[in-house]
Amino acid sequence: MVRYAEPGAVEWVESGGGPLVAVPETVLPFWTGADGEETASDYDRACEVDGPVGLLPVGDATALVLGDEPASTAYLPAHGTFVRWGAADGEEELLASVPAALRTAQWEPEVGWEVPGTVLLFDAAWPGPDSARADHVRVALEPGRYAVRAAQVQPGPETWLGLVQLRRLAAQEAPGAR
Repeated sequence: MVRYAEPGAVEWVESGGGPLVAVPETVLPFWTGADGEETASDYDRACEVDGPVGLLPVGDATALVLGDEPASTAYLPAHGTFVRWGAADGEEELLASVPAALRTAQWEPEVGWEVPGTVLLFDAAWPGPDSARADHVRVALEPGRYAVRAAQVQPGPETWLGLVQLRRLAAQEAPGAR
């Protein structure tokens, strides 16, 4: 994990060039990353995600793929949002722009994600069992169904960021309904 400011303030995850993936801890042993003898590894499947987010089956759960580009990413629990660093003069500037970015974002259509609990965000190339040794962030989520939406935002002339927001759904609510 990378820190650009005070230790413990915000933890950022970087990849070696491919997508990041949020895998539920309960199915980490089933994520093979770039390893594997099949024709398409889990990493290959993650690289095939077209767009800012996608879902992939892993064991009896689903992983969330953060696609598009390998941007440094942090999870901000106060906003329920993964923030992807596009450009900024520094972490303070980027984080200060998040509230305005959330208000002005032009969101992509939502997808529904069933989460059994805590997920680990890491480079999709790593096998799940080895992810704790890699650059990663543990994201404590309540079990349940979430609406996931993404946007690319330019809140300032020299500041660009990606947003992937999670919203916990009521039992009967479907993604896109408010």
